This record gives sequence, C-alpha cells and structure tokens, in this order.
Amino acid sequence: MNKVFALLLTLPCLLLSPLAAAYWDEAWTSRIKITLDPRGVASAVEQVPVAVRLHSGNFNFLDASPDGSDLRFVAADDKTELRFHVEKFDALNELAVIWVHLPKVDPADKSAHFWLYYGNESAPAADSGSGWDAATAAVFHFGAAALLQDAGPGRLAATGEVGLQKAALLGEAAIFQGRPLSIAAAPALALSAGGGLTYSAWIKPDALPQQATLYRQGTLTLGIDGTRLVLAAGGASVAGGEIKAGAWQHVGVSVGDGRAVLYVNGLTAGDGGLTLPDVQEAVEIGAGYSGELDEIQIASTARGADWFKLAVAGQGMDGQLLKLGKPSSIDGDEEDDGDVSYIGILVQSLTVDAWVVIVILAFMFAISLVVMVAKNKLITRTDRGNRLFLDRFVNAGGEELLVLDQGGDYPDSSLFHLYGAGLREIRKRYGSDHELALSGASIDAIKASIDANLIRETKKLNANMVLLTIAISGGPFLGLLGTVVGVMITFAAIAAAGDVNVNAIAPGIAAALLATVAGLGVAIPALFGYNYLASRIKNITIDMQIFVDEFVTRVAELYGR
Repeated sequence: MNKVFALLLTLPCLLLSPLAAAYWDEAWTSRIKITLDPRGVASAVEQVPVAVRLHSGNFNFLDASPDGSDLRFVAADDKTELRFHVEKFDALNELAVIWVHLPKVDPADKSAHFWLYYGNESAPAADSGSGWDAATAAVFHFGAAALLQDAGPGRLAATGEVGLQKAALLGEAAIFQGRPLSIAAAPALALSAGGGLTYSAWIKPDALPQQATLYRQGTLTLGIDGTRLVLAAGGASVAGGEIKAGAWQHVGVSVGDGRAVLYVNGLTAGDGGLTLPDVQEAVEIGAGYSGELDEIQIASTARGADWFKLAVAGQGMDGQLLKLGKPSSIDGDEEDDGDVSYIGILVQSLTVDAWVVIVILAFMFAISLVVMVAKNKLITRTDRGNRLFLDRFVNAGGEELLVLDQGGDYPDSSLFHLYGAGLREIRKRYGSDHELALSGASIDAIKASIDANLIRETKKLNANMVLLTIAISGGPFLGLLGTVVGVMITFAAIAAAGDVNVNAIAPGIAAALLATVAGLGVAIPALFGYNYLASRIKNITIDMQIFVDEFVTRVAELYGR
C-alpha cells in the first residue's frame, strides 16, 4: 500500500518534469515561437536559409539588448541551437533582419517551428556569422556597414563601384549603373563539368529592355536579354521567364548533371541541357546592369525547385513561410499564438504626435459625454414638468387662469416660467379696486415680456450645445491631422532605416490611422447625441411658442377691453 501511495506521489513529478525543462535556458526571459508554413512545397528540403524580419509589430525591441547580442534561435526540440547571422539590428528604428539556417523544412510536419529567445542583458553576442550550409560559396547582403563584404563561409574579397539603396527589399541593397562587381577567384567558386552551381538573387531593374550580366565566370554567363533570363555556356543556352522593370523579383539558376533550370519568383522559367565549364576565375556581377540588386547567394551545388520556392517565401516582402507568434515570458504561461492583440500592437506603435491628438480627442469625448448626459437630464425634467403644468393650464377656466401659481410648483417647467413672467406683468396692471382691464398696449407689453423670457429659456436649453458641434466638426479633422503626421513620421523612419517591407510599414501606418478612428469615435456619438437633443429642444421650443400665444389670447379674451 505504501509503495502504491509513493508511486502516486511521484507520478505528477514525472509528468511535470518534461514541462519544467521545456524552457531552453532560464537566463533568457522571453521567447517567440516562429512557425513554418511551407505551402506549395512538394517534399522536404534541407539546408534552407530564412530571413527573420523583426519590427515594432511583432517584436518589442526594448526587451532585447540594444545591439541584439542576446538573440538566440533554438530548434523545435528546445535544445538545439540554430546557426544564424544578423544582417541588420536597428533598435532605434525598430527594424532587424536575421538569417537563420534551418537544417530541414518538411511540409509533412504541420507543427514545424523554432524559437527566438531574447531578454538576457549579460549574454555575449552569439552570431555564428553564417546562416548557410557548407555548400554556400558566397553571400552578399550589400549592407550599409559592409557594402561589398561577403557574409558567406569563405569571406571572399569583392571590388567594384556600386551605390547604396537604404530603402530596399532586405535592409539595404546595391545600386548598379552598368559597372560590374568583381569577386576574386577562389576554390569555393570553382566550376567543373561534374559539379553543380546555384545562383540566387533579387533584382529590380530600372528599365527594360536591357542587355545585362547578372553572373559571369569564364564562359558561363547568366544575364538579361531584353526582358528574358538567359544562361549560356560552351555554345549551349537556356532562356525563359519574364523580367519586369521597377519591381523586386527573385531570379535563380540551378545547374547540375548536365541540366540547367532557370527560376523567376520561385517558378521554373526554362530548362535544358547545359554543362558547366571547368574554370576557376574571378566572378563578375552586374556588367551592363542598371537597377538595384540584393541578396546574392552562390552555392557549389544544384538546389532543387522546392529550395527556390522556399527562398522566395522565406526572403520576399510578401513571404508567408514564417509566422511569428506572440511573445511569452518565462514567468508566465505560454499564450495562444492565434490570440494576437492587434489593438495592443497599434497602441505600442503610436508616435508622440498621435498620442497628443488622441489625448485631446479623449478630453473632447469626455466633455461631449458630460454635455449630452447633463443636457438629456435637463430636457427630460423640463419635458416632464411642462406636461404636468400644461394639463393644469388647459383645464383651468375663468378666474382660475391667473392663480395657477398657487397650489402647485413646477421648478423644471419652462412653460411655468413663461406663465410666471406673464403673471408678474399682469399683476402690475390691477386697479385700485383690484379689477383687471387690459388695453391692447398692455397686452402687447405682456406678450413682449413673455417672449423675452421665452428667448432666455431657449438659450438655457441650448447652452453648451456648441461643444457638441465642435466635437462633430473638429474631431475628424484632429484625427486626420494625427494620421497624416503619423504616416509622415513612419515613412521618414522607414527611409532612414532602409527597410520598406510591408511588415515594417504596416504597424506604423495602422497606428497612425488609429488617430482618425479616435476622431470619428468622438464625432459620431456627438453627432447622434446632438441631433437627438436638438430635436427634443425644438419640440419644447415649439410648445413654448404655442403656450405664449394661447396664454396671451386667453388673457385678452377674459380681461381685454
């Protein structure tokens, strides 16, 4: 019996122990789950570099080290660290591009994911300097800090005259104006008839058609012929695809086993027989090319079609390969990745000017709400008092008409206030014998006094209604001002940071639009409230006008001479 009891006590510990060890390292306080969605890929692909884009919409840069030194990427088993390379980490402008090497991407694994860990101030930089496999010969990001620096395993030397485009596809890009970039000859770049070659790059031609070389080594040439992609070597050539001007597109070529395949945006654009030459010479990039060029990757193996699909999905501006979940803390429970607080993202992305506008609009909304509530109470009391007094006034006959102020008090009735004003004027005109005989001039004077009080009562009913009109007309314009300024600041920050992908732009613009939403949120309730209150005030005003005419007429009939 004791053994069974001990086993029952031990069992929960055994079940919970894997959960306790689920966190890779407790020194890192935060992590984000990055899921993979390799749609369109037929089979598993090995050695895949993916670009993880971080921005204000999916990552809180305040929780990480300012230089990104505490970033770590861990496989799904929460044990194996993944190799990665930081191309860009700009905490000030909240933009980052990190290349992560995934050993394998399998479309059959529906729960495929890996982890991004951060939040350890004492952690040293662990950039492995490579998000690529051993077959990768050269990688050029064309970043501002190292425009011609090869980020691949070989760190090859490159020379040339190219410009820098800050606002590009992946951080910065190179601007070519017809002059080529040269990569010195190296064993890693050597070609052989029995070997393989993969060339991958993103291009944005200024104009087409043009005759340009994207890659040349010896007799092997990959270039643009008009608007087509053409690969040629030893008298053989393969052509296909449609290149467009003024837009980013992915181009690639895979050569191996006597066959060459051209790719445009991850899709096969042409294929045919072609054998690599035996050559180890300098590589020339961009001769005659006019436009932008980014993320050149050269490998000494022939990548498959699925690899190019993943390259487009994992690197492109609209790539759907990676999905960053909601951040979670070691001190808290894991949150559902699908339960994303979009309002929280917008609030975090608000700029100072948008906050100023929203705070002003919040005050306007509060004032409008107070006015509407107070005015509705006043009108309700007035309307109720008018009905009570009017019932007594209608049923009053003869001499009772001038003594309705006795035996009843109607403090909220505007009709009673008008009646009182008229009664005061009438009582001034009693004779010494307490008889009342009103001339036409006296009746006109009484009516004038009642009309003056009618205007005062109407003014009282309409008091502060102008605040609602200010909210109706001024709220949307204030919100629009906040949106315009917020969009300007967002685009200025993007231009300075050099990253124009939609994920980086969207949070800032969406947050800027929040100011317009706030303006409409002030104006719409104020508009409905104003129209409702104005209609009720109008009805009360009409009742007062009718009452004045009826009261003066009855007095004239009874006491006129």
